[in-house]
Amino acid sequence: MFDTLIFIFIFIFIFPILIIVLSSILIKKKFSKTKTAKPKQAPQVPGAWPLLGHLPKLSPPNLPHIVLGNLADKHGPIFTLRIGKHSVLIINNSDLTKEVFTTNDMNVTFRPSLVAAKIIGYNYALFPFTPGGPYWREMRKISTFELLSNRRLEQLKHFRIEEVESSIKELYRMSSGIRTVEMKRWLSDLNMNVLLRMVIGRKFGGIEEKRRFQEGITAIFKYLGTVVLRDAVWCLGWIDLGGHEKRMMETAGVIDGFLGKWLDEHKMKRLLEDDDDGKDFMDAVILFLDGKDIGGYDADTVTKATCLVSLIAGYETVTVALTWTLSLLLNNKNIFKKTQQELDQNVGKHRMVNEKDITKLTYLQAIVKESLRLYPPAFIPGPRKFTKDCTIGGYHIPKDTWLMMNLWKIHRDPNVWSDPNEFKPERFMTSHKEVDVRGQHFELLPFGGGRRECPAKSYGIQMLYFSLASLLHAFDISTVNDVPVDMSASVGLTNMKLADLEVVVSPRLPSYCFD
Repeated sequence: MFDTLIFIFIFIFIFPILIIVLSSILIKKKFSKTKTAKPKQAPQVPGAWPLLGHLPKLSPPNLPHIVLGNLADKHGPIFTLRIGKHSVLIINNSDLTKEVFTTNDMNVTFRPSLVAAKIIGYNYALFPFTPGGPYWREMRKISTFELLSNRRLEQLKHFRIEEVESSIKELYRMSSGIRTVEMKRWLSDLNMNVLLRMVIGRKFGGIEEKRRFQEGITAIFKYLGTVVLRDAVWCLGWIDLGGHEKRMMETAGVIDGFLGKWLDEHKMKRLLEDDDDGKDFMDAVILFLDGKDIGGYDADTVTKATCLVSLIAGYETVTVALTWTLSLLLNNKNIFKKTQQELDQNVGKHRMVNEKDITKLTYLQAIVKESLRLYPPAFIPGPRKFTKDCTIGGYHIPKDTWLMMNLWKIHRDPNVWSDPNEFKPERFMTSHKEVDVRGQHFELLPFGGGRRECPAKSYGIQMLYFSLASLLHAFDISTVNDVPVDMSASVGLTNMKLADLEVVVSPRLPSYCFD
């Protein structure tokens, strides 16, 4: 009887208490597991080296855009790898790119503090490569609305028009003698002449000085696309493997010598002439700053850095884009002929092209878009850095992760572009008619996207259309012995064509057009 009472007591009072205790333990344990469970991580590429990570895989002679494209085929459109101690998120399709530049754009306005931007960029005063913060925001606002605005470009457009016409006439004189022209050099000289007149109001007086400056600007772009050992493994930076940092400092000294001399000339001119009209870009910067410091940088440093931005952003990108576009046309003669037919119909053969003609040249505009799709100025734009934890493509991306976009893969996505590796300008007059290159369509971002897009985008588009139309209208162009153009790309921040572009030119307009 007593045993029965004990059993009843346990069943009625103790057993429910045990159930409650055990349930609370299980619930707490489950909640604790949920709370501490790791968020979903993006696929990680195996095979990282000790200390260096995947840096050797992305270093010359490997072409990083090809390496990353192959990894995307294996691991999917989003994955991570390591450069030294840094985790790097690689984006390979337009849906993910849209997610970055809409929902998370404010989170990727910073850049990693790379050695090249410090040495070459006046200790990060070169604002497109400044890590971020108040100085970057102020300089972006000044450049967008004051210095690189459409209004400023309109004020200085006569430099562009005069230099394109002058270069076309010079090429006409060359064609009557030596018929073979190296077009990479010719396009480079044309673009540099335009930019120098816009920035400092004059061209170089001597060819040797000009070549020295051009080589320096090209080297800057190469270095700005180079991750050195100090960037990957800070404690080993003193080794300066390959001598990159030493050459960066030498190049920075050469370019600063030019900029410092031009700045002194402009200051002296203002003192003597008391001229506040801002006749060129450097005048405009001096006038706008009026001796004031910005973000801890003195006015002279900001002036030199801002003018250097205008030169490097406009020079290398436009030269690269023009070279690839002409190369594609030479390898597709039927498209070349259709372009000239459009020019003849809308311009005629009794005068040169003027800028008002461009709006009527829809096929030529499609050619430029298609060229920028296949060969954007940079296959992999400069890296960015996440400033807080976020989610991309359903994956957790921790703060301080670097971001790289593989435009080579994005622009050739077969889910977006039919026959993605083929040069088909007609797609921009039919299936992709509404797609533009100004950063609003995430399947086509030759000038980047978001708040870090190329500051010289408007200049680049204007220069591409006008100079290409002028060249194709004035001349018949072919390769030597009709040999196909070698389309190999070089390594660097911009993907300049590796081999020279030797062509034969002959005038197709009456001689009086070149007078």
